[in-house]
Amino acid sequence: ARMHLADTGQSQFGFHVDNTCGATPQPNTFTANWPEFWVKYRLEHQANLAGDPAISRLVDQCADRIHHFFSDEESIVPSCLHGDLWSGNINSVVNGDGQISPTIFDPACYYGHHEAEWGMSWCASLGPQFWAGYRELIPEAPLFRARRPLYEAYHQMNHYNLFGGGYRGAAVSCLEQALQA
Repeated sequence: ARMHLADTGQSQFGFHVDNTCGATPQPNTFTANWPEFWVKYRLEHQANLAGDPAISRLVDQCADRIHHFFSDEESIVPSCLHGDLWSGNINSVVNGDGQISPTIFDPACYYGHHEAEWGMSWCASLGPQFWAGYRELIPEAPLFRARRPLYEAYHQMNHYNLFGGGYRGAAVSCLEQALQA
């Protein structure tokens, strides 16, 4: 939560360079508007890579309704995101004075809405203590539960593009869930 609250000095969403999420290219063109960045450089990008007409239709429908997921009263500022935060990229190390410190690695960094970090939480094993601590610093926003499937859809589509199989169904389910919000 502290990383998400830190002043990045950024006024736009994206990153200085394109990178990867896993082995998938991840475009990070700086964009002033968060919903536009999410649609173009995350959802549409993954849908284009998938080449699946059903997924593309669902992404188009979500894009048409993207402002339904965000409130004008809500201030979304660019936070530094790990971008691929799951249990395989979380560990601990013993530092120089013998203390154990949490460590995250293999990032797919960019500046984005802090909630987007939780798109991989389905495989991050983040328990109730984690969420209680996080929510102490950053309370859950009123539209978080409506947006969460959009954030998960990106990672489910990425897994579908990387590994195929059942991830297609999970991606479709996330997009359909978002449309029902």
